[in-house]
Amino acid sequence: MKKVEIEVRGKVLTLETGKLARQADGAVLARYGDTVILATAVADKTQKEGLDFIPLTIDYQEKAYSAGKIPGGFFKREGRPSEKEILTSRLIDRPIRPLFNKGFYYETQGIVSVLSYGDENIADILGIIGMSSALVISDIPFESPVGAVRIGRVSGSFVINPDVREVEECDLNLVVAGTDEAVVMVEGEALEIQEEDIIEALSIAHEEIKKICSIQKELRALAGKEKRIVPEKFIDEELKRKVSELSLDRIKEAITIPDKLMRQRKLDEILREIIEQLNKEEEDLTMDIATIFNDIERELVRGMILNENRRADGRKNNEIRPISAEVGILPKTHGSALFIRGETQCLAVVTLGTSEDEQKIDSLDGESYKTFMLHYNFPPFSVGEVKPLKSPGRREIGHGMLAERALKAVIPPKTEFPYTIRIVSDILESNGSSSMATVCGGSLALMDAGVPIKSHVAGIAMGLIKEGERVVILTDILGLEDHLGDMDFKVTGTEKGITAFQLDTKISGISCDIMREALEQARQGRLYILNKMYETISAPRESLAPNAPRIFTMQIRQDKIRDVIGTGGKVIRGIVEQTGVKIDIEDSGVINIASPDGESARKAIEIINSITAEAELGKIYLGKVKRIVDFGAFVEILPGVEGLLHISQISDRRISKVTDEIREGDEVLVKVIEIDKLGRIRLSRKDALREKAIVKKR
Repeated sequence: MKKVEIEVRGKVLTLETGKLARQADGAVLARYGDTVILATAVADKTQKEGLDFIPLTIDYQEKAYSAGKIPGGFFKREGRPSEKEILTSRLIDRPIRPLFNKGFYYETQGIVSVLSYGDENIADILGIIGMSSALVISDIPFESPVGAVRIGRVSGSFVINPDVREVEECDLNLVVAGTDEAVVMVEGEALEIQEEDIIEALSIAHEEIKKICSIQKELRALAGKEKRIVPEKFIDEELKRKVSELSLDRIKEAITIPDKLMRQRKLDEILREIIEQLNKEEEDLTMDIATIFNDIERELVRGMILNENRRADGRKNNEIRPISAEVGILPKTHGSALFIRGETQCLAVVTLGTSEDEQKIDSLDGESYKTFMLHYNFPPFSVGEVKPLKSPGRREIGHGMLAERALKAVIPPKTEFPYTIRIVSDILESNGSSSMATVCGGSLALMDAGVPIKSHVAGIAMGLIKEGERVVILTDILGLEDHLGDMDFKVTGTEKGITAFQLDTKISGISCDIMREALEQARQGRLYILNKMYETISAPRESLAPNAPRIFTMQIRQDKIRDVIGTGGKVIRGIVEQTGVKIDIEDSGVINIASPDGESARKAIEIINSITAEAELGKIYLGKVKRIVDFGAFVEILPGVEGLLHISQISDRRISKVTDEIREGDEVLVKVIEIDKLGRIRLSRKDALREKAIVKKR
């Protein structure tokens, strides 16, 4: 067994290999505090025919035993991946994938298993580090170690790897991954953070990443296997020349067609004709011709941007496609919006619910509830394709979570708006930036629904074309520019600052100077889009949709909760049956009453007030005699509230027995004359009668 370690923020990060999972091509046990993960990497020894990409699969799995838990459900074993597991699998995949050697097209699988789950909030970060380490020491041709940290900001100070408690106090929460040379991937959220603060956070994070990369190199020196040799694929130079002669001018013309489908149909037509002309009966050259064709297309598109400052749809590098938006387009929904940017359309719909609609999450951290959800759908017709409809894939879950993070910063707290909020984004047409269109459409729909968000949130996707020292940053990228470019950089925010951030690269990393320029260009684009959104709807609607539930909130004392619920829930069930409302009582004494109309809610509030009402000093009540004792009577003046009516306070004249004046079950007027420190109440019938007589005379 070989082991290396380094200290990160006062705790030891340990990487070891040689003891567990020894038949994998690479296996590393990573530990930080009480959190332990096992990362394994295996690649097929033979290459599949017809592939021109690396078929990489990364799976992150959480073992319930790692947190001392037994899985819920009937089968009592881990089942289909949770949303968190899917998102973490994507998080590990994204910085790893672009660093594989070009030409390595072997089926490769990485598995990260959480074996022990501490409160360090680090399992996903360890997953990136562990997977990189497993690949680095294996014979798989993966050369560049990848390090990762989470960076937060608490009370103005940056914190590396904040724990679960600290994350709740952070106004910035980013996962940053990179090599020892540059940042490769970033993902996270913020509470309207300035661009320069993001740059500072990335710079601090990268210093820690360099140290983590260095111990992976140490581990490779101790236990690394000899790397496989990737066979180079040689394409005949004569074939290259022929394809170029037949296609160059036609591709130049085709890539300037603004319409996406027309452009793609033209390119497909050119490729098909060239294959028919050059393919040989004795040897299938289809893959080689397609590879050459795609390389020519890539060079022409990138060259046009670098040399002419002109893009496929005719825009300059910092121009945004035409934007239009509508709200309130669906009559029976609680809020709706259609956001269109170029050839990307997002239909966003908001639904408001009660506490019964909250999403219960059972994770290694324990049970929790979500009151804000965003679900993103990408049907095949949005890109003119025919595919079977299936459950949401990794891409849909990832895009939905990015948009959810972006909007979460402006969602009002439950104490101010006690609704469960669900946004559904249906992408009706797509040509790049559909997740950012979801942010814009979701923000518009929230205002249309009357959700009191403090401001609009807009999103924009940035791209990059980099050849040597020549760099062009692209605003609002097309699908073509995402496919052929070097960066997909999504930024969301309000006028005040950034709320979510996601960076993926196809090159070895992005420098801080490029990041700074991209952030500034993104800020300008974001402000332009926000202006268009405010022209559509400038503030949340003053009232909710007619068919949206009405939730009324009231506060009672905690010791009164049991009175409202009643024995076995008898009282609260009676209120629900009588009024038709839904009632949710929190441990703090906050009661949320949901009703389709205000009248039912007001009736329920009156009943609860009568149950929880407290006696007021000097107030007269019509009470009911509950018990007779020698020295007086106990009178119920409010439901469950009794006071002592002493024999001396029953009448103006002297009486020898209480029953000379009152009996059990009688209704009597009484006045509260004292409430002592223990809450005991003294009543007077004679004072109440005297005051009544005075009022009658007047």
